[in-house]
Amino acid sequence: MHRFPALRYLMLGAIMISVSTLSFDPRNTVGQSDACAASAPLQISDKALPDKDLRTAISEAAKLVMPSVVHVEVSQQQVVTNPMLPFEDDPFFRFFFQDPGTPRKFKRELKGLGTGMIIDESGHILTNNHVVTGASSINVVLADGNAYPAKVVGTDPKTDLAVIRIVAQGLPPAVTFGDSDKMQVGEWVIAIGHPRGLYETVTQGIISAKHRQGITDPSGYQDFLQTDAAINPGNSGGPLLNLNGEVIGVNAAIASQSGGFEGIGFAIPGNMAVHVANALIEKGKVERGWIGVTVQDVTPDKAKTLGLTQHQGSLIIDMVKDGPAQKAGLRKDDVILAVDGVTVADSGMLRNLAANTTVGNTLRLTIWRNKSKQEIRVVIGNLEDAAKLMSASIWERLGVELRPFKPAEAGKFGLSEGQGIVIARLDPKGPMAEVGFEVDDAIVQVNNQVIDSVDTLDTVMESVKPSQKISIVAIDHRSGQMARVPVKVR
Repeated sequence: MHRFPALRYLMLGAIMISVSTLSFDPRNTVGQSDACAASAPLQISDKALPDKDLRTAISEAAKLVMPSVVHVEVSQQQVVTNPMLPFEDDPFFRFFFQDPGTPRKFKRELKGLGTGMIIDESGHILTNNHVVTGASSINVVLADGNAYPAKVVGTDPKTDLAVIRIVAQGLPPAVTFGDSDKMQVGEWVIAIGHPRGLYETVTQGIISAKHRQGITDPSGYQDFLQTDAAINPGNSGGPLLNLNGEVIGVNAAIASQSGGFEGIGFAIPGNMAVHVANALIEKGKVERGWIGVTVQDVTPDKAKTLGLTQHQGSLIIDMVKDGPAQKAGLRKDDVILAVDGVTVADSGMLRNLAANTTVGNTLRLTIWRNKSKQEIRVVIGNLEDAAKLMSASIWERLGVELRPFKPAEAGKFGLSEGQGIVIARLDPKGPMAEVGFEVDDAIVQVNNQVIDSVDTLDTVMESVKPSQKISIVAIDHRSGQMARVPVKVR
């Protein structure tokens, strides 16, 4: 469950419904060959923040960056079951509506607005994944009013980031990224975006907190900056700036009961955004590091038991057999205190540090074992290898092999890409087959947790004991109907 039940993404959307023939426009994507024109990787500026006159600092920073901030307009088409379909055989219905020949399906068009920023001269634009995911068309409007069609270069749902690209000459200068790790609580920041369609809106505030986790997708790679700079729906994908006019965050979400700004906004740190954007431009995807441990935060009671003076770090409660951690000599009940000298505050921070490390590199871990500190070096593995092990575990416990939705399938069920996973293979004697699941049925939630990948499902299953029942929200691939089904795991 989300920590903030009233959390709002910052994309401004409207729904337009029209009856149409059955068709689904494929997602507007582009391959690496024609999207990834040669461009230097994004860099993080190490320029120190000079003393600023607050009477002019905000206006100077805004003036510098405003031309590089763009307006992103998206359209998404979904094919949904006609809600009147159950009544078409009702004589009362047929009498009053003169047997209208109601179509079984119709097309629903969703339109949304977001923000983005130009990150290089090749026309690459950084925005949020939730702004463009599942889009059938994307249109980018520059600050000078010129509009261009855009294509998706790559998306990363786990960080809610995406890179799109336009082909245009004479683009404004790209934004510069500052070091988000150096930002301190209380420092001034500036947000630029298009809230509720209002172009080039500038607001200011401070960094309210750092390292916020569990804000949106609990299985995602989150390390949010919290700010009280006013951001609203439509700000998604816009920059959060320091007083140098450097991007130190990508605005992504707000905590709100009203749907509008209430003083609590969240931005993806610029350092994480640079890492993800470079990977998406180079490869179209993000390859994440992995050390093969199941961890939990160190509670005050556990810290006392282990002889730690502070309840920080990440406690190893299990390890993947033959994974990087086990090969390096890590053990159950070791506490990872630091990675390459960087103090590990909690398990989420450890996960992010490992994920952002290049596969094959070596990390120096400072651990707590037998009431003393030790150092162990671990070679980072590839999370894709972990996915194979996760799939094997899920097959063993649920008797099912799963795959992501294809765009056409997502539209068929009225879902966006990235929502749910699909059954690819079933063990006829497995737990899910025994309760009636079939190949091509979709899994949307497990134990009230939204499922968007095998990784997410595996995370949920880690806390499920053998012979325990789980609650699965699924979609029948034949009828499109959604139901909640209890399943007893092995």
